[in-house]
This record gives sequence, structure tokens and C-alpha cells, in this order.
Amino acid sequence: MIYLDNAATTKVSEDVFAAMKPYFCEQYANPSAIYTFAGKSMKAVEEARKSAAELIGAQSNEIYFTAGGSESDNWAVKAAAEANKTKGKHIITSAIEHHAVLHTCQYLEKQGYEVTYVNVDEFGMVKLDELAAAVREDTVLITIMAANNEIGTIQPLKEIGEIAKKNGILFHTDAVQAYGHIPLNVDELGIDMLSASGHKLYGPKGIGFLYIRKGVRIGAYVHGGAQERSRRAGTLNTPAIVGMGAAARFAAANLEERMKKETELRDYLIKKVIREIPYSRLNGHPEERLPGNANFCFRFIEGESLLILLDQKGICASSGSACTSGSLDPSHVLLAIGLPHEIAHGSLRLTLSGETTKEDIDFTVEELKKIVERLRSMSPLYEDFCKNQEVSG
Repeated sequence: MIYLDNAATTKVSEDVFAAMKPYFCEQYANPSAIYTFAGKSMKAVEEARKSAAELIGAQSNEIYFTAGGSESDNWAVKAAAEANKTKGKHIITSAIEHHAVLHTCQYLEKQGYEVTYVNVDEFGMVKLDELAAAVREDTVLITIMAANNEIGTIQPLKEIGEIAKKNGILFHTDAVQAYGHIPLNVDELGIDMLSASGHKLYGPKGIGFLYIRKGVRIGAYVHGGAQERSRRAGTLNTPAIVGMGAAARFAAANLEERMKKETELRDYLIKKVIREIPYSRLNGHPEERLPGNANFCFRFIEGESLLILLDQKGICASSGSACTSGSLDPSHVLLAIGLPHEIAHGSLRLTLSGETTKEDIDFTVEELKKIVERLRSMSPLYEDFCKNQEVSG
């Protein structure tokens, strides 16, 4: 099997798993209890909190563990809106956010809030002039993702943070795809809240955190207990928290080396696909993109068919086409960058890991070439296109 869907999830690394194991059957105490046995669990939780914080230049007491990125996004957006509703009920986001943000904003619209969805350019980069122009006196939150989960484009966070700070507006970023994969510093970027998830960087599923800058006043998300400084009640998931802390430490230790390797392989993959498969295009920014992300569109074919045939060859990938989830509509991200429906439907996302090899890429591209050729041979649209090319030639 060749696994090229690391943006969907990563496998738990052996080192992370080893760090987690004692907290299932040996050191199993509830960290909130007062006896010595529990104190060891709480110490491990706080060490993990410190590791998670250091990766973004934050303080330990600014990290609040959650069940993952979607919960963190929901908390940040809803709580910021609620806490500042006396000032205003206007929120700014982008047209290409993850649905954890988009659907939360749509929920708030039903509660009487106004949301401005800023457009992006052809590479998926937020239009800063449009964002700045969208700011109003009643704007209480700007929420823009750090890097797009589909096309990999990294957003100009520092510039967005400056716009927010200049206007006294809270700035939240969904950094689920970026955390542990590119350098992030909340102070340098002017970020007030940041969402992250463990399973995107070789940690376990079901754990994430929300960074809340000290002094930012937003309400609790889960009521019922004093855990997470009374902001997120519930028994702490010690093994998962320990796993996320370990994943953050390992990410910090080899970030530069991993970025270099993944970027080189990514660029090799992109050049090979564009050169060897006709009528293909790269989606997202050619340079300002996540190290391991490559997203393509292939004209005259459907992304779902690509995935099925790649799977038969033992290659795990994903598509920007929402038809894989039962919808006939293509990705909102691909439409936002200006692709027509018929091209957006033929998309494929390949996301690499530190274990991906050049041989994996060579095999994948070779099989992809055969699959694209096979699917196009069955496409009446491609047949008509070729006839027109012959006539015009």
C-alpha cells in the first residue's frame, strides 16, 4: 500500500505510541484527583501542554485541550461571537475555510450575526484588500485558516494579524493542517486563537487544542467541571494528551529537515504529473503551499473514478470533489479559485509524509497516467475535444 492521504490523517508514530501506552493500563489515574498516583498523570498532562505550546511560541496556560480541530474551531468562533455581541455581530472569514468554520458561521447567521466571506485569488490566497475593506465598527472576529486543507495554500497570516490588531478585532486561525508542518509563532503573527489537531502530525485521533491568548475573554465551551481552568469540562483524555504532546515535541525536533524532504518530493511529484499527463493543472499556490501537499485537476474525468482505480492499485488518495460524500457538487475550494464545475470535478489530492519515497511517487504517477488515459478513452467529452483539436490543427 502507498498512503498518500496524510492531510486526512497520519498514522501514529512508534515514538508517540510508546509515550502513550503507560497511560492506558499502568498510569491510569484521573489527573484531577488529589492523590499521588493521580499527580503523575497530571504531571504528564502539563508536560504535554508545554510541548504543544512551545511549537507555536505560546505559554502553557494558553493551551486548552479539546477533542480535535472541529471542536476547537466551533469553540473559538461561537465563543468569540457570544463574548463580543454587545460590541457587534459581524464576522469575517474566507470562502475556502474548512466546514468546521463555515458551518459554524452559517449557524451564527441564523442567530442574527452577519458574516462576510472574503474571496481568494486563483491560487487560493485571501485577498487582503478585500479583507481590509470588509472591516466594520461592529466586526468582532476575523477567522482565516493558516493553510488550506485541500489545495495547501498558506495564507498571509502576519498581514491578516496586523489588520485585526489595527482595528481591535480578535484573530482566530484554523491551523489544523499547518501545526507541526510549517513554523508558526502566535506572537509574530498576531494570532489570538489557534486550533490544532493531533492526528495530522502523527499523533492520535480525538485530541486537539485551542490556543487562547492570555487576556482574551471568551466563555467556556463545555460546562460541568473545573477541568481546563473551567473552560472545557470533562475528564482529561490522558493517553491522547500525552500522545499529542509527544507528537508536538517530535515535530519541533525535525521540522526543518522534514519540510525540506517533503518539499523536494512534492515538487518532484508536481513536475512529473504536469509534464507527463496532458491537460492536467496544479491547484493552489506554486510556492506558498504546505510541504507535503499536491492537488491536481485532470480534464475530462471524474475525481471519484480516479480514487476507485487508484485504490485498486493500492494507492490511497483523496479528491477535492465532494461526490465522494454523495454530493454532485465539486469542492467549494476549487470553485472559489475560479475553476468551472467540469474541471473541478476531476481533482485529486496527494499528500505526502516523512515516510513517502521517490519510488512511491514514481509508481503512483505511472499508474495515474494509465488510469487517466483509460478514463479519458471512455469520455465522450474528451473524444469531442480531440476531434475539434484535429479540425483546428
